Amino acid sequence: MSYVKTALTRAGVDINVRRLNTLSNRRAQSTVASTQADQDVTNRESYSSRKSRNASSSPKISIDFELTQEAYKSKDNLELLRSLVVFKLCSYDLLVDKNKELMDISKFLLGKKAFEQFMKMTFYGQFVAGEDHKSIKSLIQKNRAFGVGSVLDYSVEEDLTQEDAVTKEMDSCVSATEKEGMSMDHREKQYKAHQQFGDRRGGVTGARTYFYSDEAKCDQHMETFLKCIKASGGSSVDGFSAIKMTALGRPQFLLQFSEVLVKWRRFFSFLAAQQGRDGMEVLEQRLELQPLQEFMTTLGATGDFHGWFTGEKQGSGTIDRLDWNSLIDDRIKISDLLVVPNLETGQLEPLLNKFTEEEEKQMKRMLQRLDVLANHAEEHSVRLMVDAEQTYFQPAISTLTVEMQRTYNRRKPVIFNTYQCYLKEAYDIVTMDVELSRREGWFFGAKLVRGAYMYQERSRAEEIGYEDPINPDYETTNMMYHKCLDYVLDEIGLNRNANVMVASHNEDTVKHTLRRMNELGLTPTENKVYFGQLLGMCDQISFPLGQAGFPVYKYVPYGPVNEVIPYLSRRAQENRGFMKGSQRERELLWKELKRRLTSGQVFYRPQPEPGL
Repeated sequence: MSYVKTALTRAGVDINVRRLNTLSNRRAQSTVASTQADQDVTNRESYSSRKSRNASSSPKISIDFELTQEAYKSKDNLELLRSLVVFKLCSYDLLVDKNKELMDISKFLLGKKAFEQFMKMTFYGQFVAGEDHKSIKSLIQKNRAFGVGSVLDYSVEEDLTQEDAVTKEMDSCVSATEKEGMSMDHREKQYKAHQQFGDRRGGVTGARTYFYSDEAKCDQHMETFLKCIKASGGSSVDGFSAIKMTALGRPQFLLQFSEVLVKWRRFFSFLAAQQGRDGMEVLEQRLELQPLQEFMTTLGATGDFHGWFTGEKQGSGTIDRLDWNSLIDDRIKISDLLVVPNLETGQLEPLLNKFTEEEEKQMKRMLQRLDVLANHAEEHSVRLMVDAEQTYFQPAISTLTVEMQRTYNRRKPVIFNTYQCYLKEAYDIVTMDVELSRREGWFFGAKLVRGAYMYQERSRAEEIGYEDPINPDYETTNMMYHKCLDYVLDEIGLNRNANVMVASHNEDTVKHTLRRMNELGLTPTENKVYFGQLLGMCDQISFPLGQAGFPVYKYVPYGPVNEVIPYLSRRAQENRGFMKGSQRERELLWKELKRRLTSGQVFYRPQPEPGL
């Protein structure tokens, strides 16, 4: 948004990060949207026939995930045994519920050194690659030798008490205006900080959590991410690195910007309903400017709504959601982003009455850090994956990530956005972003996940009193995941400018992806469709895919033993549900271990095949 236009300062040098077309050019592109839509129909018709030819000419790829000899050829017998023990322990409720207390007792009884060695032989060794960049190289190289790449993820978290976490969160999510006691009645409950949910670690599985301390701490996080990007570039030619936006600045800005974005979208939906366009797919909704002006005038609004748009837009007479979203692109100060349309006056009004100079600087610093990381990733030929977070932060995170894509994904996919398919609005968000990339000619990059915050999101919505943003059940989420995936796969088949990582442990989803790739004539060597699983989980999916030539990646956490305990604690909780729901991975592990022992392979040593 405005940070694309604003000159930020880094190391004493002004850098203008606006590398894209001007706003007027973007809007000019949008004025021909109807013509483009007609062209898209023609393209899709020709694509349909081309797809049939490609599907019939391309060799069909089928992978048997039951072949344990292939699935576990990268593991020695001790590694198989460790997996069996760890997965079994993760299925016991008592051990999982009390895992933090049990680890504390073990550390006390064994001592620090013996405890760390025990963890490396069990849970830490299963789910974490090593303590630093040097120690993880051997595992990364070993996985690469068997066809599996890495997404490096520094998983160290502060071991805060719940009280400290709540204090930090409330202080960093509340503005100076709110602290002075000024009325914030117009703020929406979902996008305000609530003390009972101040500890964002509650009800979360697998995702690390950052709490804001100060700007110096955010700089430290940025430096850690920079080292991670450099390590990714040094370990392989096609590496990924993951970042979290809440690590890079005061979350107050993400909270408030998210509220602004949602209010703008709702206002558009309200106006579309007045013109009889409710219930339509989001990309099909278009507002006619003249009826829009007349309707607002009848409500007593005095604003010139035609004046909200450029001359080119007035000439077309209609706008869609992408045009609507561009209304707040053209703001100079970061705080000027945080304005919302007033239905009664037709004017744009600030979300808050005032911003302090320090708040303005903090907002700019967050955006500056993002730009530094994106530049570093581009320079080291590493793809940067921005993780998704809670729904009250996510609209801002997603929008800022798309802005980076508009800048850095011009020649190749560098920035990847994460889409949580347990959200009711997931499909609308995916289709909007794909359409924007299509109009502006940049590479769309996505990671599709089901989501890590379901329990927390449901509880927060119910207790605070707003609509639950999560799909009602797992089956609906599965359908949403496949719907989003199919849309992106079709886009890849159409113009090869989209890229997607299927981040899933669900074997049915992986098989569905392979089936669709066969239908569309997409081959593994095109590197348009990636697969991703967590280190230490679902090796029976990851390694057969890699050995078949598919680009597949393990999310590789790393960090000192004692500092990744919070991550391991949540991984145990996640594995409990995963292992209770399916015994299949343990059965496959036992099958392979027994096969080796009965065939005399007691001292089996992994040997990669040539060419992988």
